[in-house]
Amino acid sequence: MPLLPGAEPFRRDGGEVGVLVCHGFTGSPQSLRPWAEYLADRGLTVSLPLLPGHGTRWQDLQITTWQDWYAEVDRELRALTERCSKVFVCGLSMGGALALRLAARHGAAVSGVVVVNPANKVHDAAAPLLPVLRHLVRTTKGVSNDIAKPGAEELAYARVPLHAAYSLRRFFQLVDSELPSVTQPLLVMTSPQDHIVTPVDSERILARVSSTDVRQTLLERSYHVAPLDHDAEKIFEDTFAFVSRLAPQAGPDAVDAARKGTAASGGA
Repeated sequence: MPLLPGAEPFRRDGGEVGVLVCHGFTGSPQSLRPWAEYLADRGLTVSLPLLPGHGTRWQDLQITTWQDWYAEVDRELRALTERCSKVFVCGLSMGGALALRLAARHGAAVSGVVVVNPANKVHDAAAPLLPVLRHLVRTTKGVSNDIAKPGAEELAYARVPLHAAYSLRRFFQLVDSELPSVTQPLLVMTSPQDHIVTPVDSERILARVSSTDVRQTLLERSYHVAPLDHDAEKIFEDTFAFVSRLAPQAGPDAVDAARKGTAASGGA
């Protein structure tokens, strides 16, 4: 199936510091592209992949599993580590869970983690019934466009396929068991008024990781899709400050180098 306009993956080569950005369940790179572009404009090498089954139609998501989604970001991380001296992982919602598992599994290859409204559990009362329900009901209503900012819109599916939701629930359980293996510096950004992922998920993540360099920011003016919401600039600025603190080479010199590279190639 052709991609929905705006769902295309984003990649840009920059300096020796890389950032992998992971989008959420039923969403697409569109919701995180401004975040990725902000970091790329500051000289970082940035990858924002499209997860399998996303960005087309919900029927394509129905036949994928968490193993497919994780394999995609795992490949992108490995590619970045070959290209960059330091790599950071970021994510929204399920993308936050993907980022945390990458950190738990790859250890020192990941220099830091930034997550926005990270998901840790499917809290719906019907979640325990998913093993059976997924064989009786194909889809349920979507979980997109939880944004406070007028006019902002997320490109995401209007329906959630239950086979994929079942796999998502199993993935969250797996990641929760692996959180103690996360030791990297961690920045968690949480919207108190999130209508999709309860802030309780952020608190459980903070309580279970083994990281000692941990910071949390509250996004008071935004709902779930905060990178498209009122606090977007705060997310972008705090992420770059976090990366720059841990990788000083991601500073003004990296921006200058990226600009020179773009000029030499005739623009992008």
